[in-house]
This record gives sequence, structure tokens and C-alpha cells, in this order.
Amino acid sequence: MDQLLFSLNATIPVFLVMVIGYLLKIFHIVDEPFVKTLNSFNFKITLPVLLFKDIAGSDFYSVWDTRYVVYCFTVTFLCITVIWIVAGIFYRNKAQVGELIQASYRSSAAVLGIAFIQNIYGNSGMAPLMIIGTVPLYNIAAVLILSFTGLKTSDSGSRLDKAALKKSILGILTNPIIIGIFLGMAASLCRISFPVMISKTINNIASLASPLALIGLGAGFEGRKALKQIKPTAVASLIKLVVLPALFLPLAIKLGFTTEKLVAILVMLGSPTTPSCYIMAKNMGHEGTLTSSVVLTTTFLSSITLTMWLFILRSVGVI
Repeated sequence: MDQLLFSLNATIPVFLVMVIGYLLKIFHIVDEPFVKTLNSFNFKITLPVLLFKDIAGSDFYSVWDTRYVVYCFTVTFLCITVIWIVAGIFYRNKAQVGELIQASYRSSAAVLGIAFIQNIYGNSGMAPLMIIGTVPLYNIAAVLILSFTGLKTSDSGSRLDKAALKKSILGILTNPIIIGIFLGMAASLCRISFPVMISKTINNIASLASPLALIGLGAGFEGRKALKQIKPTAVASLIKLVVLPALFLPLAIKLGFTTEKLVAILVMLGSPTTPSCYIMAKNMGHEGTLTSSVVLTTTFLSSITLTMWLFILRSVGVI
């Protein structure tokens, strides 16, 4: 019972804030332009400041773990590669295979993941190291996958969208979250101590990150779209929320990763598909219906599956 209560206390408050965001949209307290502005504000300001604060306030020399970052990168690479090969062989709708692949591996690590970890431990924990090992690979792989699949390439042959790849690499280098992580590392390495006024200002901005991000996710929820493309949506959701954690969480435990590190790995493997998948798919000439359906379905079902995984991990005594 204690393990179940721990799991519910870790997940349900996060999703209840998303429900509040959804209700605010339903009752027209917030509208679409506000949600768009809010998501941009979270991505560019509050989340980078939160990550900067947590890293800058820690001892980087004791926090950094090369083996952990390599594990996150390697597992992400394996997930992408295997899903790409299997989907390419067995999924007959070649116009949608790129969307299926991207939606099956790409987690909402920076938004929902950070909120989830912070709800358990009070800070972003090992999320920054996990993000370093996964997010750049997420973006580059998405450009490659979406470039070599879809309607445009099915008629004219596979071709790489060089402009999109260049834009993605530039986007990674200028990604506010990545910048916030590396600035936090620099501050920690140099052992910079901020004046009280600056420190409190940073803390105030950082405290906005999780609740505003969750409200933005909830307000952007459109339930009707999740009813489309049911079969491929179910397959992608099963891979994202159940199969990947089942395959790689035991390996992480065997390698000795526990507590905050293991929860960050759970977020990497089993958190919902990030909404940015839909934006990228649409911008690269794909229909986007399947992607939006997977985003919405995994966001809804993850309240159950994440609770289940936390319960299992708590029961075996690794968190």
C-alpha cells in the first residue's frame, strides 16, 4: 500500500494540473493564442532557468556521470534504430511510417519529464544529464526519419532534406534548454555564488516552470484527434509507454542506476510523446494526424503506466 501511495502521489498531482489547464481552455478562460505564447515562454525562459538553477546549485564534479550519459545516448540510439527497421519492414502505410517511428521513441523529457521528477525529488534531479544524452539525438534522428519517409519521398525516391537537417542542428545549438544546462554546468564548474537578490529572482522564475508547462500541455489537449488512426496509435503508444521501459529498465538496474537516475531513465523511456513531434512532422510535409493522436493518447495513458512503473520500481527497492 505504501508503494502504491508513493506512486500515486508522484504522478496524479502532475496530471491533475494538466486537467486544470484543459478545463481552463474548455471554459474559455484561456485561448489558443495564450496557450501558444505560454508554451513559448516556458520553452525559452522558465524551463532553461529551472535547469540552470538546479545544475548551478549542485557540485558538478560529483554530479557528472559519463557512464550514465553514455547509457542514455546508447539506449536512445538503439530504440530509434530498432523501431525504424521494424516499422520499415512491417508497417504498410509508407506515407505514415516516419510519423509512427518518431512518435514511438521521442519523449516529453524536458517538459513533462522535469515536472514529474521535480514532484518526486523537489528538483530536476538527473534530468539534465539525461537530456544531454537524448535530446540532441532526438532532434537529428527526427529530421533524418521524416526526410526519408512520407509522401514526398515515396514518389521521388528517398532524399535527405538538407535544409531541415541544417535547421535542426542549428536549433539544437540554440535550444534554450540545452543552453540553460550548459550555462548551469559552467556556473557549477566555476563555483559561482550569486548575490541573494539574483538568487531569489532565479528561484522565483524557476518555480513557474513546472506548473505553467503542465497547464500549457493540458490547455492544448484536443481529445477528438485521438480517435483517428486507432491501430497505429495503439501500437506506437504501447511501444512508448510499455515496451521500451520493459526492455531497458532492467538493464539500467543491472548497471547499478537507482533512485533519481533510474527515475530520469523511466522518464526517458516511458513518458508521453512530446508535442513538438507534431510540429516537426507538419513542417516537414507530413499529415500529422497520426502524430497528434499518439501525443494525446500517450499523455492520457501515461498517468496509468507511469504510476505502474513507479510502483514496480518502488516495490523492488530501487527508488
